[in-house]
Amino acid sequence: MDLLRFATAGSVDDGKSTLIGRLLYDTKTIFDDQLAAVERTSRLMGDDYTNLALLTDGLRAEREQGITIDVAYRYFATPRRKFIIADTPGHVQYTRNMVTGASTAELAIILVDARKGMLEQSRRHAFLVTLLRVPHVVVAVNKMDLVEYAQEVYDSIRDDFTAFAAKLEIADLTVIPISALRGDNIVNRSASMLWYEGPSLLHHLEHVHIASDRNLIDARFPVQYVLRPQSAQYPDYRGYAGSVSGGVLKVGDDVIVLPSGFETHIVAIDSPNGPVEEAFPPMSVTLRLEDDLDVSRGDMICRARNAPVPSQNIDAMVCWMSESPLAPGRQLALKHTTRTARALVKELQYRLDVNTLHRDEGPTSLRLNEVGRVRLRTTSPLFVDAYRRSRATGGFILIDEATNNTVAAGMIVAAD
Repeated sequence: MDLLRFATAGSVDDGKSTLIGRLLYDTKTIFDDQLAAVERTSRLMGDDYTNLALLTDGLRAEREQGITIDVAYRYFATPRRKFIIADTPGHVQYTRNMVTGASTAELAIILVDARKGMLEQSRRHAFLVTLLRVPHVVVAVNKMDLVEYAQEVYDSIRDDFTAFAAKLEIADLTVIPISALRGDNIVNRSASMLWYEGPSLLHHLEHVHIASDRNLIDARFPVQYVLRPQSAQYPDYRGYAGSVSGGVLKVGDDVIVLPSGFETHIVAIDSPNGPVEEAFPPMSVTLRLEDDLDVSRGDMICRARNAPVPSQNIDAMVCWMSESPLAPGRQLALKHTTRTARALVKELQYRLDVNTLHRDEGPTSLRLNEVGRVRLRTTSPLFVDAYRRSRATGGFILIDEATNNTVAAGMIVAAD
């Protein structure tokens, strides 16, 4: 079975946590003691029903306020596919948490309250999942039971969102009417919305095609660790361990090692289950090369005729995640794949209003949860691709060296 990572997003109180709780409940992936605890807490909170949102809203502040604050990860599986869910917060105050949860997602579910229609927060999250290059987007028109399952309400929201999505780069958009509380169109098709002819939400999640979303053209292998067992069984073993970030690597392929530029070829590929003839994303493997080269953590193995751009000048979109503002001249650590370098913020080119898509040219700083375009200068070359080409080698994080806190997530637009 393959694995689908998806994130929920949307406005506050649109039912994100309830939707995930319903998926877990209807797929029978909740233990009896968990369900009993949720039922007990629901009664203590005065609810006359089992509040499935409590399955993901685990923080005391979340339960007190009825909102999602931190990203909650949940796991379930069906006979067809495994899933990792990231329940992300909807409030603008927690944009950084939403970006964190959606950064590795292959699909995003944006919930819209059928009573309220498209809100500013719905548009903001639609833009953010587009900025993060999430390839598949599902708009779940929730709480259809509160509008008498009216088709005209669904049609109006679908048309509004489709018109807004035309301004963005959404490759695959699906709109599904649901009721997370009652379970309509979650696992099975709803008898209350016979006018809807599309799939249920779970059916769509099980069948959405994700294999072609990965970059299988640009071979990229950031070296994470050098393996030298020095045992009697492997007296001369030298392997380079890591995860394949892009492309397909095969035994016998001619490759180049960056930054040294030495060329060699692959003599073996070892996986946790034994030798394999080829490796592709997101496999974790160990490569063995014909020549004994100086290769260490942070180096990259790729094809000589299709190598990433080595660059020290990078233009990128960043989401700022720190209380301390980002201003030109600030020095930070930059972590890209397995390579780390120091970076200087040379210029803030513009700040982006994620609600209106308006550009504020020449800002003096970026504050918490703001998104903007910056130019960075690094102390050593990084081997980068544009984020739109490869999310793995086009993304990075910025780290405050004084506190070791991650202060920004970045997406490379261009590199000199």
